[in-house]
Amino acid sequence: MTRASGTFEVKFVPQTDDQIGDTAISRMTIDKQLQGDLVATSKGQMLAATTEVKGSAGYVAIERVTGTLHGRSGSFTLQHTGKMNRGVPELEISVVPDSGTDQLVGIVGKFIVNVVDGKHFYEFDYHIPTA
Repeated sequence: MTRASGTFEVKFVPQTDDQIGDTAISRMTIDKQLQGDLVATSKGQMLAATTEVKGSAGYVAIERVTGTLHGRSGSFTLQHTGKMNRGVPELEISVVPDSGTDQLVGIVGKFIVNVVDGKHFYEFDYHIPTA
């Protein structure tokens, strides 16, 4: 595995969806700008659910990342599964199989997010098979 790291800025925009019909469920768009070993933009959608217990919630998301990873250009898709259990976070973000394009075909990996003093950092452990 190869490790990429850097920072990113993210913007969440709440969406309305009359089909959901439940105030405990929300939908948002994701717009990211990534810097560092992965210079890219991403666009995605998030579906989240809150509970009556403070600090407990869950979300799923899909985002399409397009840019340059350690000098290789292309795009790939990330799948998020996250939950907060009474304030204790659990988050898994991984590359969707066979979603890589151009020089990122075959990419597999795990994406880790850390937030320190309001600033977002990532570590991305990935592998791209050689032809």
